[in-house]
Amino acid sequence: MRSAEILRLLPGVFQRTAREGSPLLALLGVMDVLHAPSEATLEELDALFDPRRAPDRFVPFLARWVDLELPVTTGLGRLRELVAAGVELSRWRGTARGLLLFLSTATGRKDFELDERVPGPGGRPRPFHIRVRASAELAPHRPMLERIIELEKPAYVTYELQFMQPPQPGAS
Repeated sequence: MRSAEILRLLPGVFQRTAREGSPLLALLGVMDVLHAPSEATLEELDALFDPRRAPDRFVPFLARWVDLELPVTTGLGRLRELVAAGVELSRWRGTARGLLLFLSTATGRKDFELDERVPGPGGRPRPFHIRVRASAELAPHRPMLERIIELEKPAYVTYELQFMQPPQPGAS
């Protein structure tokens, strides 16, 4: 609060004694200075809860709010995007769409492939097994990708993660 606003809240006898150079005005000036940091924080409060505008140190806290406690090795920007997509990710949890959305958001890549009909011995599809294919460039992020798959797939489903090499130019 500003000095003038605080003064209006005081009883009339105090308001009448608030003259230039009075101890009361000096005290109100100190209160004004002491309130300034809190006032500035309150004016920008909405930024704290927006993952794209929140301070870097606050983003992991927001991630815990939307149940995203996992090591995001692709950078703080990707974590911000995951938090922003938290509602959508939660809506599709346990589905192929949700898994691909989570992987894409966490890495910024759209080239994941999900095979739900993985052939087993004899060529028949293995029940309750999926194969996730990712670009070989994402191999350093394998622990994060595996953690995402484990969290997002149904509990009874097994999986394998494969890294694909990009096609070689001129290869047929």
